[in-house]
Amino acid sequence: MDSQSISVHSRPLKILSAYTGAASFEDALKDPRAIRLLWLEILVNDQLDLAPWLDREDVREAYAKACRWYHTYRSLIDSVLARSPLPYEAGPVDSRDYRVFAEVLQFVADHT
Repeated sequence: MDSQSISVHSRPLKILSAYTGAASFEDALKDPRAIRLLWLEILVNDQLDLAPWLDREDVREAYAKACRWYHTYRSLIDSVLARSPLPYEAGPVDSRDYRVFAEVLQFVADHT
């Protein structure tokens, strides 16, 4: 495969490939389970170029959710991984998602 056949917007996935088997961001957007976890990929992976997909409501919602979680748990996230800050997004986080959030942080810490 030559480098020109690889999408300019493709970046390595940190969790979605392990959790869902998605080989690319494009593949993840075809899988409802991956879409539910998309906010976590955005949260831990600052190498994603989301611009081509921001017209999709599910991507915008995942991005907003990642921003809320980032600012709620910024100290914890920054102690586990190095990433560029996400912008502030007003709103609550759903504490029912904490277990999967903690699991993903542990996964990323173990695999970096």
